[in-house]
Amino acid sequence: MPLSERDSGERRRHWLWRVPWFLLGGLLLLFICLQDTPQIERVTIGSPGSPSDTPLTIVQLSDLHMQGRRDVLRLKYALELVEREHPDAVVLTGDFVREDATQVNLATPLLTGLSAPLGSYAVLGNHDLWTDRHVVTEGLRSAGIKVLDNEGVVLSNGEAALYLAGLDDAWSGTSDLAAATEGNTTGLPVVMLIHEPDLGEPFVRAGSVWLQLSGHSHGGQVRVPGRGALILPDYAQQYDQGLYSVDDGWLYVNRGLGTTTVPIRLGCRPEVTVLTLYPPVATSMLP
Repeated sequence: MPLSERDSGERRRHWLWRVPWFLLGGLLLLFICLQDTPQIERVTIGSPGSPSDTPLTIVQLSDLHMQGRRDVLRLKYALELVEREHPDAVVLTGDFVREDATQVNLATPLLTGLSAPLGSYAVLGNHDLWTDRHVVTEGLRSAGIKVLDNEGVVLSNGEAALYLAGLDDAWSGTSDLAAATEGNTTGLPVVMLIHEPDLGEPFVRAGSVWLQLSGHSHGGQVRVPGRGALILPDYAQQYDQGLYSVDDGWLYVNRGLGTTTVPIRLGCRPEVTVLTLYPPVATSMLP
C-alpha cells in the first residue's frame, strides 16, 4: 500500500475514534444547558366549591440573583412562560440581586412587561438587604411591581378571595405579620410572602397563615437522586423545595431562577410556579 493511502487510513481511523467523544461531549453540553432552563411547576391547593368554583391563579418567581447576561436570558425565558399562563397575579419572593444592588436594573426592563389583572407584588430577601434595600425597592417599583414591606392587599376573583401579606426579610430585616395583616378586617385566608421558608413556618403552624410562599433555598442547586440537596442555606434546612402540609396550612418553596456562590444547577432546574388556589371561606362568613 502506498504511504499516502496508509496515512489517509490512519487519519480516518483516528477521526472515527473521536466521534463517540464528540457525541458524548455534545450530550453533556445539552444536559447542562437544560439544567439551567426554567420549567413550570403546577400546584393546586384547595378544591372547587370552597367557596368558589373559580380559582385564583398566582405565578411565583423567586431568587433572580441578577448579575450578568446569563441571568438576563434566564429571566427573559421565565417571563415568556409566565405570559402564556395569564395569571390573576404575580408574586416574587426576594433576592433580586447577588452582590450589587444596582444590578436589579438588569431585571427591570424585563419585569416592566409583567401583566396581571390583580397586579404584581414582591418581598425582599437577605441579599437585597445585604446590598441596598432602597435601590432594589426603587428598581422594582420602577417596573410597576408593588413591594410589600409588612403590608397586605386583598386579591379576589369572583367568590374566591384571599389576603396577600408580604413580610420584610426575616433574616436581616424586621418581619411583622401583625402589621402586614391589619387590613384583613374580614378574616380572609392569608397567603404570606416571606423569603426564608423555615422562618415563616411557625406562622402557618399557629394557624395565622393558610399558605406560605418562599424561596431562598434554590432547591440546593445540586440534588442527588435518593439523597436530595447536597448543601442548603441557613433557614432553608427544613423546607427546601416544593409543597408541604403544615397542620391545617400549606408551605411552598420555589427553587428560584438564579444561583449564588457556585453558578451551577444539577438535578434542580430553575422554577416558575403556577399556583391554582381555591381559598377557604373567610372567618367572617363562618357561623
